[in-house]
Amino acid sequence: IELHNFYVPAGGDIPDPEANDKFAHKLRFLDEIAAWSKARKSKRARRILVGDLNVAPLPNDVWSHSQLLDVVCHTEGEVERLDRLKAGEEWIDALREFHPKEEKLYTWWSYRARDWRASDRGRRLDHIWLTPALGPKLRAAQVIKDARDWPPASDHVPVVVELDV
Repeated sequence: IELHNFYVPAGGDIPDPEANDKFAHKLRFLDEIAAWSKARKSKRARRILVGDLNVAPLPNDVWSHSQLLDVVCHTEGEVERLDRLKAGEEWIDALREFHPKEEKLYTWWSYRARDWRASDRGRRLDHIWLTPALGPKLRAAQVIKDARDWPPASDHVPVVVELDV
């Protein structure tokens, strides 16, 4: 089994590649790893992609889809590129196998919130994806939300999958 751990650059605060070099870099990075994934596609490959991808692709991966459409991490350009990456090797979104698209699901909450649990303004930025060959081996997937309260807390929480390999 190959394990690929990615950190996609956050992209800064301005979702305009002309005005923000960090955002332009993020979009180029996503384009490059999408091409990498597509070039490696194999029906029998047993691969896992994990990491802070810094993109919340689905409407229920953010606390307010309409309010965050122009916010870095949930823009149309980022989501399209992440979708291309996912399609490149027909990756299976392990978390969404156990948490339907209709369910809110977050792995990140800002430090800026006074009470992150009460406001629950999260985003799902951390992902675990499997190639189709590993899909039948997936047994469980979870987000350890309580870890957000562990000292010293991170704004991200662990994402865990169980595979029967």
